[in-house]
Amino acid sequence: MCSALRVAFLSITLLLTGTAAAAELHVAAGESIAAAIVRAQPGDTIRVARGLYREHLRIEKPLTLIGENMPTISGDMSGDVIRIASPDVRVEGFVVRDSGDDLEKQQAGIYIQPGAHRAVVRNNQLAYNLFGLWIEKANDVVVEKNRIAGKRDYLSPNRGNGIQLYNTQGAKILDNHISYSRDGIYVDVSHHALFRGNEIHDSRYGTHYMNSYFNTWEKNFVHHNRGGLALMEVHDQVVRNNIAWANTDHGIMLRTIQRAEVSGNIIAGNGRGFFIYDAQDNTLTGNLVVRNEVGVHLSAGSWHNLVDGNDFIGNHEGVRYVGAKDEVWGPKAGNHWSGYLGWDRNGDGRGDVPFEAADLVDRLMWRYPAARVLLNSPAVETLRLAARQFPVLRAPTVVEPSPAMRPRHPDWRYWLERARH
Repeated sequence: MCSALRVAFLSITLLLTGTAAAAELHVAAGESIAAAIVRAQPGDTIRVARGLYREHLRIEKPLTLIGENMPTISGDMSGDVIRIASPDVRVEGFVVRDSGDDLEKQQAGIYIQPGAHRAVVRNNQLAYNLFGLWIEKANDVVVEKNRIAGKRDYLSPNRGNGIQLYNTQGAKILDNHISYSRDGIYVDVSHHALFRGNEIHDSRYGTHYMNSYFNTWEKNFVHHNRGGLALMEVHDQVVRNNIAWANTDHGIMLRTIQRAEVSGNIIAGNGRGFFIYDAQDNTLTGNLVVRNEVGVHLSAGSWHNLVDGNDFIGNHEGVRYVGAKDEVWGPKAGNHWSGYLGWDRNGDGRGDVPFEAADLVDRLMWRYPAARVLLNSPAVETLRLAARQFPVLRAPTVVEPSPAMRPRHPDWRYWLERARH
């Protein structure tokens, strides 16, 4: 018993000694932050007063760097502004701006280099940097509540990404506002990450995933980009409760993807709501797909996907399907289609006649858009009727045996109206 008490006493003593050893340094306006970093011991906190600091910082020991009243660190248009080269570094409360613009050197507002695990970057404004943050081979990084805006006057190919992750594990990217980057968040060979609560606009892709697995993307808002969320060559993703609105190309792209759960998303006013290409064994449920030019563009060997319980409302084209055989959707709860003209005699909420998303005429219109001027002509109506009567003329499409008669999303009218703008 005495031995146990002695061990406990020594542990407490060591803990108190370590705590007492941590110091707090202060940097006044006009002084050097870099000099304070050199003086600091591992575990120290450096507090920086409001002011303009034209410096390039390199942090090679565990430190906490806190800005008071948002001091500005400018890289004067060269190099990285801050490079984190140690585990357990926290940077909070700064304006970090004016990195260099060399794409080959990946110059960034904050560069978290290999081995700088558990870095925390919180409540900063990163402005006019090539890459906002570059995170490479650093695990369990937290990037939270930052405002990141790229070099707005550069052409998109000459910009960096707002947040770039390469070969990381366990990142948490939370509640950031990102704009005017090439891609808002670019994720490459990075796994077991959480992306939640971010708003991304005026970029190429809101988020671009490549070769990354077991990630969760939830409660994000991507709007006014070329594409909202692009998932490419990935598997085992969770994509839920996001909003993809007013993106010119697609809301959510699922390309070469397996075993993803895509649920509860609102996809409104995009060029294509879903763009699904070479996708297998995925689950798409509970999504609201409203007033897109094309609700779903489905092609290239996309099969064995469960698509059920979704609402497809007011899309100019419900489904644009390219395939050799019918795809059957809605086997359990049924999807709701605003263009469905069937009936429900027994009042069970499910249609009594199958819904077919497209026919031969629709395919002709996709291939020859100029023919749309004849869409309501007697000749086209006759062709449509003939295709229904003679199976040899029938084009494969998405088939819903018993669609839902009513939408499930209570706010579908709101998004139908908002998608006009």
